[in-house]
Amino acid sequence: MVQSSVLGFPRIGANRELKKVTEAYWAGKVDKEELFKVGKELRAKNWKLQKDAGVDIIASNDFSYYDQVLDLSLAFNVIPARYTKYQLEPVDVLFAMGRGLQRKATETTPAVDVPACEMVKWFDSNYHYVRPTFSHTTEFKLNSSKAVDEYLEAKDLGVETRPVVVGPVSYLYLGKADKDSLDLEPITLLEKILPVYAELLSKLASAGATSVQIDEPVLVLDLPEKVQAAYKTAYEFLSKKEGLPKLILTTYFGDVRPNLDAIKNLPVAGFHFDFVRVPEQLDDAIASLSDDQTLSVGIINGRNIWKADFSKAITLVEKAIEKLGKDRVIVATSSSLLHTPVDLENETKLDAEIKDWFSFATQKLSEVVTIAKAVSGEDVKAQLEANEASVKSRSTSSITNDAAVEKRVGAIDEKLSTRAAPFPERLAEQKKEFNLPLFPTTTIGSFPQTKDIRINRNKFAKGQISAEEYETFINSEIEKVVRFQEQIGLDVLVHGEPERNDMVQYFGEQLKGYAFTTNGWVQSYGSRYVRPPIIVGDVSRPAPMSVKESVYAQSLTEKPMKGMLTGPVTCLRWSFPRDDVSQELQALQLGLALRDEVQDLEAAGINVIQVDEPAIREGLPLRAGKERSDYLKWAAQSFRVATSGVANKTQIHSHFCYSDLDPNHIKALDADVVSIEFSKKDDPKYISEFSDYPNHIGLGLFDIHSPRIPSTEEFIARIGEILKVYPAENFWVNPDCGLKTRGWEETKAQLTNMVAAAKHFREKYSK
Repeated sequence: MVQSSVLGFPRIGANRELKKVTEAYWAGKVDKEELFKVGKELRAKNWKLQKDAGVDIIASNDFSYYDQVLDLSLAFNVIPARYTKYQLEPVDVLFAMGRGLQRKATETTPAVDVPACEMVKWFDSNYHYVRPTFSHTTEFKLNSSKAVDEYLEAKDLGVETRPVVVGPVSYLYLGKADKDSLDLEPITLLEKILPVYAELLSKLASAGATSVQIDEPVLVLDLPEKVQAAYKTAYEFLSKKEGLPKLILTTYFGDVRPNLDAIKNLPVAGFHFDFVRVPEQLDDAIASLSDDQTLSVGIINGRNIWKADFSKAITLVEKAIEKLGKDRVIVATSSSLLHTPVDLENETKLDAEIKDWFSFATQKLSEVVTIAKAVSGEDVKAQLEANEASVKSRSTSSITNDAAVEKRVGAIDEKLSTRAAPFPERLAEQKKEFNLPLFPTTTIGSFPQTKDIRINRNKFAKGQISAEEYETFINSEIEKVVRFQEQIGLDVLVHGEPERNDMVQYFGEQLKGYAFTTNGWVQSYGSRYVRPPIIVGDVSRPAPMSVKESVYAQSLTEKPMKGMLTGPVTCLRWSFPRDDVSQELQALQLGLALRDEVQDLEAAGINVIQVDEPAIREGLPLRAGKERSDYLKWAAQSFRVATSGVANKTQIHSHFCYSDLDPNHIKALDADVVSIEFSKKDDPKYISEFSDYPNHIGLGLFDIHSPRIPSTEEFIARIGEILKVYPAENFWVNPDCGLKTRGWEETKAQLTNMVAAAKHFREKYSK
């Protein structure tokens, strides 16, 4: 009998229960007991759901109130001193590290003012993790029994689980040195952290856990030799400790073959590989196993929403069984299902034809079980026939194919994706057009999405108010934002985006080739969930999408008003993309659709247009080589296709956030001005990497995911450090990202202080 396995399940709840209770806790509306109660209920539901679906190996310790990597940092005492001095409760330390904390003193508690830890993308996904921060004084010790507690919690419910723990090599390699220990290379801490891993694994064994899923996802990266060598050190150390659970070393999101020698012959019970992403690594993976090791075959996509093609999946699993036997093969999801929506049954408005093509996390449980039964010889004929019909329906549907779009993509050439003049010539015309001061100030685009905005959007969606009433409301919100920006002295304004639900969904809803969910929420970070649209066919733009609001906003002010668009790569990456055509083709289709919008904005008098590409780094293939160089070429080309059809005087902006960026990735876009998330970067080398960036740049000055308000003096100090290596005449002053998740009071204070700092430097540099 071949077993089935799920590497992790979404923790947010089918109705976003985790978001609601977490944000209520932050707002002081519920206490920690209520927070913990909801968490426990969600875990119980998830375990029961998987058990009832027939899954054999169910994960525990995949739940988190914020981020699983941050949980491990707290468990292993990887907590910078700035978070420990306030004597906060452990859960409040978790949230302070994740989102920052600024709190006034009371009669019983001291004032707290601490920024968040750095947050970056989890490999090439849209999930963000909180980066572990190490120093020479880090003292590893087991602070938390979370993994053990949750294993026992499931056991008490009659569910045997396999705990999940991020492995030691990946944990260290994904971390960074703190600002007081920049000479520290985290991987050198391996021997210090291994005894704590052994202690945790021993406690899990004592609780009854017979095996542990130990995640080592960095094996899909290009690893230095010393990191590759660390695997032998780590797992031989753990193998010598008596009584520990069996370890299933788990990778996902990519190709492990270049690092196979580093893990071959490791003393572990088995391996998990992602064969959805790289099916061709199967033979090498099998050849690397010793005679008693198992292979967990990741064959159900943990990253997308399309139904698996059972025929193809079964063929691959049977190939593994042919060489290893049924007892040594496990059918599994490719990764945790954290990256997929919870349940397709909650979608009552999807077109029936399209809905039949999808599989969300709950449905993927049945998929993994069905394939395990099929290769075990059980009768699942009805399920196989239904799957075959769904796969065929999708491939032949008129929804999928559009000959006009395919013809237009075929006509793309170098001229279509090149600005009329190089940047210096464009800059000269833009200076005449806008006459901006030194250190021009702007924001990234969105302003707070208030309760009133959400209520009116919901009323309009339900038909409770007319289109005219909704437009009047939106225009009033736009005017508030414009007047506020004028009042505090921003130089280049935005309309605030009150009409937009999400930076990708809003445009996707107006593009042909997209489908949408009502409850397809996926965690991006903390309590920030997104509802990715789904690319179901060839993409085109039937009509203007943002021109009306931008033109209205510009009519209210003499200052330049930015048109705000989401770039083609981000529209692709922050959607669930098609898996039947290349991502290059989809990006170019999106680039053409956005080109039409950019040209319409310019024709309507909008001469500053921001086309955001925060996902361009996220989409970078994880390994160097032809795939990566090809990606960089077509990603940049799709952006230039969208933006190159404008006059020299029209200023093109773009924005990037929460990724480790290489300046070369953005130079190829040839945007006139770029803004980059920077507030959490504390390595001075990061500034110097952009010191010779040829166009203009704004390094983000405050963390928009935190309610914390930096003082004017803090802004001045931050800018001063940047100007030590970056030319003042090229520097813009802006936040890290859009402000939609913030409240108005903190937004006003943050931006007022930021503008005051810009004025300080204008005076200083004018002398």
